Amino acid sequence: MRPIHHLTAAALLLLTACTVPRPAPLDTVPGPRPPASSAPSGSPEPSGSSGSSAGVTLGAPASPCPLPVTFEAEPRWTAEAVDPAVGPVRQGPLTLRCEVNARPAGHVGFLRVWTGPAGGATPRETLAAFLAADHSAGRAHYTETRAGGLPAATVTYTVTSELLDAPKPERALAVTTPGGPVLLHLGGLDTTEHQALLPALARAERTLRLAGN
Repeated sequence: MRPIHHLTAAALLLLTACTVPRPAPLDTVPGPRPPASSAPSGSPEPSGSSGSSAGVTLGAPASPCPLPVTFEAEPRWTAEAVDPAVGPVRQGPLTLRCEVNARPAGHVGFLRVWTGPAGGATPRETLAAFLAADHSAGRAHYTETRAGGLPAATVTYTVTSELLDAPKPERALAVTTPGGPVLLHLGGLDTTEHQALLPALARAERTLRLAGN
C-alpha cells in the first residue's frame, strides 16, 4: 500500500468532512501550525535525561493503546488505538496499531506505533522492510542501539512528496519482542516540526519496556 504521508490534500479534506473513527493524518499536510505552547521542542533529549515532566504511559492493557511494549508519551500528546478490524493500515509486514498526536501540545505530527508477526526478524531487518515499502524514502542511516534494555535499531531517512518543496527527515525505532517486532515512527509536517517532535521519540526509547515487566 502507499505510505501514509502520500495521501493527497484533497483526500485528507474528504476524510475531515466525514465522521471517521480516528483523525486523518496531519503531519504532511501544509497549512497553519497550531498555536505555540510550552511543549518541548528543538533538539532531542539525551537518552539519559529525565525530561521536564511526566508523560502518560502507553501500551498497558488499560492504556489507550494496548501494545507488546510500554513507553512514556510526551505530556499533552493524545493517543488513540487503531483497530485493525476496522480496516488495517499496513506498510510492508507491519500493521499500524496506535497514533500519538502532538497537536494538543502545539505541534503538527504523530508518533505512530506499528507491530508485525513473530518470525525472528532483527530490529534492523524490521526497519529495512518498513522503508522498502515506502518508495519515497531515501538516504537511510541505521544505528544499532538499545531501548529500555532491549536490543534495538534506529533509522533516520528522508521522504519526498509532491506536497513538499524539499525532502524532509523522518525517524523510526524498532525492537523485537516475543510476540513480534514493534516499530515507533516519528514524522512531522516539515523539517522544523520534525525537529521539535524528536524529544517524543527520545522519551519513548528511554522508557520502553516489555509489557507486563
